[in-house]
Order: sequence, then structure tokens, then C-alpha cells
Amino acid sequence: MTGRREVDVSALVDEGRLGRFQLGAFALLGLCLALDGFDVQAIGYVAPALVRDWSIPNAAMGPVFGAGLSGLFVGSIAFSVLADRIGRRPVLLLATLLFAVFTLLTARAGSVGGLAAVRFLAGLGLGAMMPNATALVGEYSPRRSRVATMMIVTNGFMVGAVLGGFASAWIVPRWGWRAVFVAGGALPLALLPALWAWIPESPQFLALRGRRPAELARWLRRIAPDVPAGEGVRYVVREERRAGLPLRHLLADGRAVGTVLLWVVNFTNVLNAFFVSSWLPTVVRDHGHSTATAVLVGTTVQVGGMLGTVALGLVLQRLGFVPVLTACFAVAAVNLAILATPSLPLGALAAVAFVVGWGILGGQPGLNAFAATFYPTDLRSTGIGVALGVGRFGAILGPLVAGALMARQWSHEELFRAAAVPALVSAAVMLSMRWAVAPRRAAERAAG
Repeated sequence: MTGRREVDVSALVDEGRLGRFQLGAFALLGLCLALDGFDVQAIGYVAPALVRDWSIPNAAMGPVFGAGLSGLFVGSIAFSVLADRIGRRPVLLLATLLFAVFTLLTARAGSVGGLAAVRFLAGLGLGAMMPNATALVGEYSPRRSRVATMMIVTNGFMVGAVLGGFASAWIVPRWGWRAVFVAGGALPLALLPALWAWIPESPQFLALRGRRPAELARWLRRIAPDVPAGEGVRYVVREERRAGLPLRHLLADGRAVGTVLLWVVNFTNVLNAFFVSSWLPTVVRDHGHSTATAVLVGTTVQVGGMLGTVALGLVLQRLGFVPVLTACFAVAAVNLAILATPSLPLGALAAVAFVVGWGILGGQPGLNAFAATFYPTDLRSTGIGVALGVGRFGAILGPLVAGALMARQWSHEELFRAAAVPALVSAAVMLSMRWAVAPRRAAERAAG
């Protein structure tokens, strides 16, 4: 062709439709996140059997939970920054390999210290999955369905957590707790060849970096076969590439208040999510129920999160992030306060756990989707990853503090009433986001 032609990559994706290529890639990403959810939650599901097998007190699991969450914290931030430098695709492939190998090694742990070490290393890979998958789904979704698509695909994490609970309840009595981690490591290894073949690179990332135009054209033609390619074609995005590490730009250009509030609400919400997921099965067992029943009640939280994510994905784009997520966290706070009531019948306990999961776990993908729309391309993985990393720092503290309070003879009811406070903080901070983000949005519209 003659002359010079520009192709606006963002506009091409925004105005397009979801085709077979995107749906296939999203299905694989959802499957990856399902395995991620399976592996992240597995330690909580097997904890009752593990403490009995090793004859250790419940509080001894606190450092193990904390080590895994520390790996998630480091992996979320480090791999997200790396993804904004080298791309989403290589980071997702590396992270999958990393968590698969160390999950397999978890099955061979012979001491609390060894178990904590391999859970930290597995956590590095697990922490990279959600921010990069969320960013990539958003970057391949049309504008009109972007939020719903991100919510539905990233719900794979919750699906994996739910299936992990049912699988653990079935596997542990038959083959022991180690078999759960054998399955959790072998499945992502088997998935790696399909990921290599099908998971694309972000088109906005490639256009912003101005690198590998032939690769960019190849990916774009999978979603728009008639897109021009070859000499004289330039692929662009209407964004400015920022020099230096992405981390320092999260607080620049009017993003500071929104970024800090996003960190706070992630901190309090993920703290509660991992506190409930880690300790609820053990609490239920201590109330006199069987290990299988305890695991299934813990799974009810994940079911609530899974169904809540789908429902929220259908309304968030229409009603807005702030009112919907504020309501989620406020309702979760009320139900957390009554979750461990000793006189609560088993059916009522499961119902309350379901509502807690709907609000806290269902709300978390909404926070991730909010972050994906809040940050530009070259900060997107970093913005989501750092917010999740800050949240996982809270999650490190949650189980550790709970273990310490159990050692001081705090009752289960007291623990869960205390957990209602961070949920109330989440609701208040999310409500305040209305005033923090509105001035930035107005400035963007005026500049555009």
C-alpha cells in the first residue's frame, strides 16, 4: 500500500465485538484463574485434616497461611510491574509454571517450616495471575461489555475455589490432604501448551511500546481479519507512554486520592476474604461438625462469591461501581457479625456464609474491574497488582492476628464480630470514592 495509515488499536477493540478468538482466550484465562483459586484456597480446605495428621494446634497454621499470602503479596506487585514492562503474555506463562511446580512440591512437605516455604514460592506465581488476566481481558473486550466480561472471566477464581472445596471434601477422606496439591499442580502443567498457543499479548501494550508490529498485526487479525498491515501502517493508542517504573506514576496525574482509596478498600476487603476462607472450616469443625461438613460450609462462602460476581457483573456497568460495591460491603459487615454465633443452626450458618461470600468475595472482582478502568494501559497491570498486593498484605495480617487471638482464648464469635469492622471500613471508603474519582473524570472529559 502507499502513503501512511494509522490504526487506532483501542478504538478497534472498543467498537468491535467478542469473536471466537477472544472467547477462546477468555475461556483459557478463566480456566487458569480457576486453578489459581483452587490452589490459593486449598490450604484452608485441608487445614483441619493436616493439623490432625501432624498433631499440631490450630494456631500453628497461622505462619503457613501467612507465608502463602506473603508470596501472593510479592507476586502481585513484582510480576505486575514486570508485565507493564515486558507484556502480559510472558508473565502469565511464567506464573502458571511457577505455581504449578511449587504446588506439586507442597504435597511433599514434611514440616510446618517446609510447608510455609513452598506455599510462599507457589504464592509468587499465584499472585501474578489475577492482575494480568484482568488487564488482558479488559484490553480485548469491547467497551460496551468490558466490565461484565472482566467480572465473568475473573469469576473463574471463585469457580476454582468452590470446586476446590468440593474436591477437597471428596479427596481428603480417600487419599489424604497431599492428594489435593498433586491435583492442584498437575492440572496447570497440563494446561501450559494450550496457553502458549492461544493466550495473546495485549494489543494496546504492543502499540504503546511501538514494538513488534508484525506480532501486533497477527493478534489484531484474530479479532478483525480486515485490519490493515504491512509497510506504511502504524498502530497507535491515544495514550502517552510514561518513562521509568510504572509504580511511581500511580500517584501522579490526578490519580493519587483514588489510588490510595483503592489500596485501603483492597486491604480491608482481602483481609476479610482470606480470614474467612482460612479459618471458617476450622471454626465449624470446632463447633462439633465433621471435617467434610466444615469444608462444605467454607465452600458456601465461595459459592456466594461466585454467584455474586456474575450478578454484579450484569449490573455494575449500568448502576456504577460506587453504589453497588458500597452496598456489598455493608451487607457483608452485618453478616460477619453473626457468622460464628454458637447457637446458629447449620442451615442458617451456611446461609449467612453465602451472603458474606456474595459481599466480600463477589465484590473483589468488582474492585479489580474498577482498577482496570481507572488506570491507563502502561499502568494497568501495575495498578491492579499493587492494589491486590496491598490487599494481600492485609490478608497476611488477618489469619496471623486471628491465630494469635485464638491463642489468647478469643471466642469465635468475638473474632467474627471484629472482622465486621474492616467490612464497614470497605463500605465507607468505597462510598467516598464517589467524590475522589469524580474530579479526575471531569478533567479527563475536558481534556478529551
